Amino acid sequence: MITNQLEQDLLYTYGELSEKEIKKFKDSTILITGCAGFLGFYYVHFFYRFREELGLKKVICLDNFMLGYPKWIDKMAADPKFVVKKFDIIKDGIESITEAAEADYIIHMASIASPIFYRQYPIETLDANVWGLRRLLDYYRERSVRGFLFYSSSEIYGDPADDAVPTPESYNGNVCATGPRACYDEAKRFGETMCMLFARRYHMPIGVARPFNNYGPGMKINDRRVPADFAQDIVEGKDITILSSGSPSRTFCYIADAVAGYLKVLLYGEYGYFNIGIDRPEITVAGLAEIYAKAGAEIFGYQGTIRYAVSEDKDYLTNNPQRRCPDVTKAKKTLGYLPKIEVEEGVRRFLQFIKESPEENLIW
Repeated sequence: MITNQLEQDLLYTYGELSEKEIKKFKDSTILITGCAGFLGFYYVHFFYRFREELGLKKVICLDNFMLGYPKWIDKMAADPKFVVKKFDIIKDGIESITEAAEADYIIHMASIASPIFYRQYPIETLDANVWGLRRLLDYYRERSVRGFLFYSSSEIYGDPADDAVPTPESYNGNVCATGPRACYDEAKRFGETMCMLFARRYHMPIGVARPFNNYGPGMKINDRRVPADFAQDIVEGKDITILSSGSPSRTFCYIADAVAGYLKVLLYGEYGYFNIGIDRPEITVAGLAEIYAKAGAEIFGYQGTIRYAVSEDKDYLTNNPQRRCPDVTKAKKTLGYLPKIEVEEGVRRFLQFIKESPEENLIW
């Protein structure tokens, strides 16, 4: 179900693409791994909503559904342009998907991204980003694809020093190779290395996106990342609970802006790596909680307060970056990426989407 708020967001994303970028999708087949996740929700709805305007031939949606099967995807699966299949990128051969040979654009995001869950499935997380990516690169290296998008992460920068914030793509990172987040951070770093090598040897048009703290429609309220935790507290009428001192700071990029950037990376047509996020404002987690409380009062009549607690998970804050803010100059200049939705507006949009949505859009 495409709600009013989701419709507005999808239209916004579409409007951020140039006429030249839109034309690149004509008569194309798109393959998406990780279709059942947060970003998958938005991508699938975007391509479904604009399947005619973009002139899409086919959209192949793959996922192992390890963290749940979303009912919303059944509507898309009923459309002849959409193919939805259970597929484990870790162990299944992509050649088993007959339609995969037709793909013009590949979007590889089959990886757990929430720290709580990827620490529960660390080897699976590593395998999806390393072996899953390798399988796709091997399969498509001799095929004439128009674009191949690999989802890396801002986590490849680790915990940057203050003089490296805002963080440019040239920063090499401060990452722990043996900590509880290493399965994700180091797998993304190695994945980027593979992309660089395959792009050089096989001249593949690989775009690497480094996302910075996305939130919005498609993020399950039981996702266990901070924007989802705060939203769930509001929906359930509980106090907003901060499981830290509240001092770590982030910029938060609303999904409608973020996906516009990711699509620009996909359509770039040559090898490149880009920070995709918003560079303002950088706020603390405590500041984010206040924004949620205010927006929650407006949209849900929320009357709770903000409280602090200690997580029962002993590794919850281990290697957690103190600051996260991107330098997006490269994406602005090279891709024409111009994120505009600041966090106060984004949180209101997210909560409005939640208010309008059936449960199948919020938890699965």
